[in-house]
Amino acid sequence: MSNCEKLKNFLKQEIIPDLEEAIDEMFSMIEKAKMASIADKEELGDLQEMHSECKDILAEIEAGDMEEMEAKEILNELIDMKTVDED
Repeated sequence: MSNCEKLKNFLKQEIIPDLEEAIDEMFSMIEKAKMASIADKEELGDLQEMHSECKDILAEIEAGDMEEMEAKEILNELIDMKTVDED
């Protein structure tokens, strides 16, 4: 399997669903509290930006515009980030 395919699968099966869940949880928390702190707003913005970037990466892969080396680097970064989050 190519690095592009591995990255695409990892984004679709792991990263994007995790981001969507985190975004939903932030919205739910903000709704319950009836307000959001500046830190909450920044975290929500960061999550939404990362979600958008992941969607852009998927689009780039599906268009055939991503190089294998770039896909490998991004995949390794995402795996490292996910591993740190789980610890």
